[in-house]
Formats: sequence, structure tokens, C-alpha cells
Amino acid sequence: MINGSTKCEQCGAAFTVLASLKRHQSIHTEEKPYSCDQCGKSYSESCQLKLHQHIHTGQKPYSCEHCGKGFVSSRNLKVHQHVHTGEKPYSCDQCGKAYAQSRQLKAHQHIHTVEKRYSCDQCGKAFGIPWELKVHQRIHTGEKPYCCEQCGAAFSVLGNLKQHQHIHTGEKPYSCEQCGKAFLAPCYLKAHQRIHTGEKPYRCEECGAAFTGLSNVKRHQRVHTGEKPYSCDQCGKSYSQSGERSIHQCVHTGENL
Repeated sequence: MINGSTKCEQCGAAFTVLASLKRHQSIHTEEKPYSCDQCGKSYSESCQLKLHQHIHTGQKPYSCEHCGKGFVSSRNLKVHQHVHTGEKPYSCDQCGKAYAQSRQLKAHQHIHTVEKRYSCDQCGKAFGIPWELKVHQRIHTGEKPYCCEQCGAAFSVLGNLKQHQHIHTGEKPYSCEQCGKAFLAPCYLKAHQRIHTGEKPYRCEECGAAFTGLSNVKRHQRVHTGEKPYSCDQCGKSYSQSGERSIHQCVHTGENL
């Protein structure tokens, strides 16, 4: 007993409660006294066994208040809720990219640590995992194997199809904690949240003007480049913004603004 705490002789970890020390010591002894009577799998703590048993019972006592999805543990529920809040607490210490789940971060970190042995024969871009190369190659082949049953729209990535399907269901699972506004996809929520934070991460290299979204800075840059990608199909006159073209087209339709 040291200053009212009990110390582990193996690693020096200190505990104020003896029962906590005994639970901890099972890490060193590898003792797993709690066994599942369904499949025989063993655990060092009773709480771990209790969580495991939900697999057999199908019980999911922790429900998401946003979408109703059930989970076997409060930890899994907490991780899931990042989907709705847009929170990404797991950041890569190499490049700063952030993720909602630790497993997503772990998968990403292969980019920095794994040798990129799989190269695209079209453009030479290299990947550490074969499936990443396969998904990338769809840019060149135009393959879109994931089709929406509602409208036939096709996508190269399954995640993009799932995101698209919210258009038909009307579901907007990503909500802003500040004002409650809901969005179809996390990228839209993230862009919206900059209204509240004042963050403007996209900067024009020509004049330094800052913007909340990438599309906004691209639109602004046409001021400098003189690009006018929106052409009137009646007379060929071009504009830098689609809104300007729409206003112009009223000349041909006779529509009053």
C-alpha cells in the first residue's frame, strides 16, 4: 500500500481499490476465469463476458437517439454517434487527416507506413493495398458497379451510392449541434459548421481571399483566370457562374425575373 493506493508488483500501476488491482493483474497472469456457456470463449473480466453474450442473445441495449440503430456496448454507440455529429477525434500524426473511428485512422496510416507496391498501369499512381488500386482504376475504366435501384444512377464506390440513396429516402442523418440543421452527407455538415466557427480554410493563391468551401474558392478564381464555363445554348454567350447564365437566358425565354 503506497499513499492509500495498491501497487501492481509486475508493472507498478497503482490502484485505490484492491478489486481493481486484482482485475488488472489478470493482464499479466493471462487468467480468464469468465467463460461463455454458449461457445466457451473466455474473458479476464465479467463485464467483457457480458458484452460478448449479446452476440448470442442478439440484444443491443444501447440505441442511437438520432437514427435508432442499436449497439451491444455504450462504447460502440459513442463511436457511431460521430456519424451524426461530424466529429472526427482520431487524427493522423503524419498528415493531420482526421477520422470518426480509430479503425479508419489505422487503415489510413498504411498510406504512410506500408510500401506502395501496387501501381496503376494507366497513370503510375501507387497504393499499399490491392483494393485501393482496384477502386482507383475505375477512374480510367469508367466502371461504376454500384447502381441505385430507385433511379439507376451508378457509382464507382459503394459509399457514394449509400450517400446518394438519402436523396430518395429523404433521410438526413448528419445534424449540426449548433442549429439542428440536417444534411445528407458528412462533408455537407462539415462545410455548414464553418458558418458557426468562422473557419475559412480555402485561400485564393492570387489575392489571398479566404472561403469556407473549395467550390467557393474555385468559383472566385474565375475572376483572375477569366474562365467562363457556362455557355448559353441559344447564342453562345459565356459566363463565369451558372446563376449569371440563368439570368441571361431570360432574354431568350421572355421570362420576367
